[in-house]
Amino acid sequence: MAPRDMYIPFNKMHVTKNELSFIDDAIAGGNLAGDGKYSRKCQLFFEESFGFRKCLMTSSCTDALEMAAILIDVEPGDEIIMPAFTFVSTANAFVLRGAKPVFCDSRADHPNMDESLIESLITRRTKAIVVVHYAGMACKMDVIMDIAQRHNLIVIEDAAQAVGSYYINDSGVKHPLGGIGHLGTISFDGQKNVSCGEGGILIVNDEKFVGRAEIVWQKGTNRTAFFRGEVDKYGWVDIGSNFTMSELNAAFLFAQLQNLSQIIQERQSIWETYAEFFRSVEIDLQLPHVPDWSTNNGHIFYLVSQDEQSRTRLLQEMKSQSIGALFHYQNLSKSIMGGENSGSTPLCNRYADCLFRLPLYVGIDTDEMQKRFRAIPLLHQS
Repeated sequence: MAPRDMYIPFNKMHVTKNELSFIDDAIAGGNLAGDGKYSRKCQLFFEESFGFRKCLMTSSCTDALEMAAILIDVEPGDEIIMPAFTFVSTANAFVLRGAKPVFCDSRADHPNMDESLIESLITRRTKAIVVVHYAGMACKMDVIMDIAQRHNLIVIEDAAQAVGSYYINDSGVKHPLGGIGHLGTISFDGQKNVSCGEGGILIVNDEKFVGRAEIVWQKGTNRTAFFRGEVDKYGWVDIGSNFTMSELNAAFLFAQLQNLSQIIQERQSIWETYAEFFRSVEIDLQLPHVPDWSTNNGHIFYLVSQDEQSRTRLLQEMKSQSIGALFHYQNLSKSIMGGENSGSTPLCNRYADCLFRLPLYVGIDTDEMQKRFRAIPLLHQS
């Protein structure tokens, strides 16, 4: 067994050179609450770099999803179509407003939701479709947006893992993930490509949600309009909560955002090194699939084993080599909270039982990783 002091963790948050100086600057500015200098810098970065209509920094991607649920006026009994293979926050944000999640199965070639199944799940109570771009790779957005338009539904993109990734339409035009649906969200927690420990962003693409989004974001007050001089005092005008991101987090994140392109390039290089290695192994493993309509931001490198027992053995052998590989989501439709409003989800079951992820972070020693992979007997059995 490899020495424990040489353990390769699943994740290490990358730190650039400016985080501490920006935090010092934020402290010197005297305002560490939300909606300050660095929050605005982060918001402007996304609006200018990706063409998003309006961005609001939040304390988590979960908060951004909860804001989305408020903005679309989710009520008890509403149905929200979403993938069964996702994190619980995707569902919780809408269940908290009284909605029923309706779970869609995954694609055979990718854990993303199968867009061909969505229409069969729509009922008179359906209010929205929430798409999740797993591993930073795009769902088939043209099809999903067409379905939504024909059925008068809202589309919310849970692009938690998809910062800097794009959907490519049939004409070859790239659209940033999070910027296609009516609303979008991105996460900046400790395992994401760029991080501030905990943080998120709400992306407002539909003009009709912009004004109210600012109010919901500011605890249900028109405080933002007051600071712009549009009203002479601010008050309680709607429901909302304290969704804003701390200036300390925003200062840390802004340093990361300045290096976003470089971080993605380095993660993509590691991803490609892994892909090349695992194409050569003798064991039958499904490698991650990058759809023709998606770019790859190098967020997750996953493998899918033949069955759950094979995954368990592989994870045990990786642990013996001090590799911090991990499985991922369970099937939400099979959970205690999953309810009964679901289609059949056999492919989601397969990903829940058989998918696992490899360590991937800026600075990882890919030569050492390949050396340890070669020491795993199960990878070399035909």
